[in-house]
Amino acid sequence: MKTYAMTVKCPSARGVVAAIANYLADQDCNISDSSQFDDKETGGFFMRVSFESEADVDLATLSDGFADAARPFDMAYEFHDEAVKMKVVIMVSRFGHCLNDLLYRWRIGALPIDIVAVVSNHMEYQKVVVNNDIPFHCIKVTAENKADAEARIMAVVEDAGAELIVLARYMQILSDEMCQKMSGRIINIHHSFLPSFKGANPYKQAFQRGVKLIGATSHYVTADLDEGPIIEQDIVRVTHAQSAEDYVSLGRDVESQVLARAIHAHIHRRVFVNGNKTVVFPASPGSYASERMG
Repeated sequence: MKTYAMTVKCPSARGVVAAIANYLADQDCNISDSSQFDDKETGGFFMRVSFESEADVDLATLSDGFADAARPFDMAYEFHDEAVKMKVVIMVSRFGHCLNDLLYRWRIGALPIDIVAVVSNHMEYQKVVVNNDIPFHCIKVTAENKADAEARIMAVVEDAGAELIVLARYMQILSDEMCQKMSGRIINIHHSFLPSFKGANPYKQAFQRGVKLIGATSHYVTADLDEGPIIEQDIVRVTHAQSAEDYVSLGRDVESQVLARAIHAHIHRRVFVNGNKTVVFPASPGSYASERMG
């Protein structure tokens, strides 16, 4: 049996859940997992459903057939085949901990994505990328060539058919144009627990303020630096006896975990942008299982 995921976003209204469930039942589909959220502040409704097609109905038929049920509720909806891996471009600069973590998770099947390219403005990680049989593109960025460099990056993304860009400690600010073109499809890891300590050297800022918790934040990239909707966060405790360098070292593990969890949520269509915030549903049972366990 084929397993699909369905996502729905619409104004809150009585009968939405029933319309979805009845349609799937009429198509001989069995719901295996379901999450929903009714935002009382905005009046928005969000739902994600995993289901199996017992009659082996194809994706296009399911999507086209749902239009009549969706129309009265003004639903924005999508159907996805959960067996199809999302194509991803990873971008990195000189800090490779997040890249290496993602490559390992990808290699053992813990992060079911199709890494179609790695882009960097430096050459440090060419060998590790190529050794994983992934295309590597070194695109230098300067103040003078920024527009041309971004055009080359977008050419890589579009030629590879990538649906998501992951900034795995890529230390260049993207243009407003690129942010808008890839809205909701660029995920960044910021080495700080936003909204505190934005911009450059956040660990140094945290050290100077004597904080007792440091963290990392993964968010969608927007034209406003470090202001995009937050997907995932985590923290680690620090003390007065630790140095700014200790903060950086402790932060690496948190950054890697937070970025991986944010990507996992996005590729399984568990994240909904809700204004300047996000709705993030729990993972479906079995979605963290990898091909090589232990």
